[in-house]
Amino acid sequence: MADDVKSDNKASAELRKLQQAEDGKKAMLDYEAEAAALRVRTEKLRAQRLAREAAAPPAPAKKVPAKKKAAKGAKAKPRPLSDWLSDQKKDGRD
Repeated sequence: MADDVKSDNKASAELRKLQQAEDGKKAMLDYEAEAAALRVRTEKLRAQRLAREAAAPPAPAKKVPAKKKAAKGAKAKPRPLSDWLSDQKKDGRD
């Protein structure tokens, strides 16, 4: 009786392994088919984009106005601390 149980377990384990192997093969075939279809779609879209770009002239480049440079020495000088302190004192902040 124990031999029958062991043989059933071995048989079911072997059957499970065979089914898993078949499922793995099917999954790999599906994966490869999807990858091939993706490559075909990508190539088709690339060809369409290149044809569209070749048919349409390139858009003219927009000129960005140049920024005016400040003259040398035109930089505003910082206010002396003594002036700031005297203003604070006048405003009633000691």
